[in-house]
Amino acid sequence: MRLENEIDIAAPGETVWALTLDVEQWPDLTPTMTEITRLDDGPLAVGSQARVKQPAQRARVWTVTRLEPNHYEWDAAMGPIRMRGGHHITPTDTGCTNRLTLDLEGFGSGLFGLVAKRTLAKALQTENEGFKAAAESA
Repeated sequence: MRLENEIDIAAPGETVWALTLDVEQWPDLTPTMTEITRLDDGPLAVGSQARVKQPAQRARVWTVTRLEPNHYEWDAAMGPIRMRGGHHITPTDTGCTNRLTLDLEGFGSGLFGLVAKRTLAKALQTENEGFKAAAESA
């Protein structure tokens, strides 16, 4: 199952990209993140890990699996379900478009997706609105 949220941001893609890579600051941007702690040093790279605590959930370790300009993905396990979060920035004439994705795979992902779809979609929207507000006020 894939969920997506896309929003236009009146700020340069570089600004949104910088916010995207600074994962430890995300709790300042959105109420969907309580705490994020990097488990390694240096710039975000493939293999980088962070412990992410979200409201009403236990902390999970997310690992960066793909990183290229204006696009990265990271994965985490929730029992047998694999979650992949994606961040995709596309420059536009007026700033950029920020697209957040969440893929759910593995045993039980279909049922979990059906039960949690509305909550997960709202979380993606809230996160994207947080990136928009931060980027446009920078």
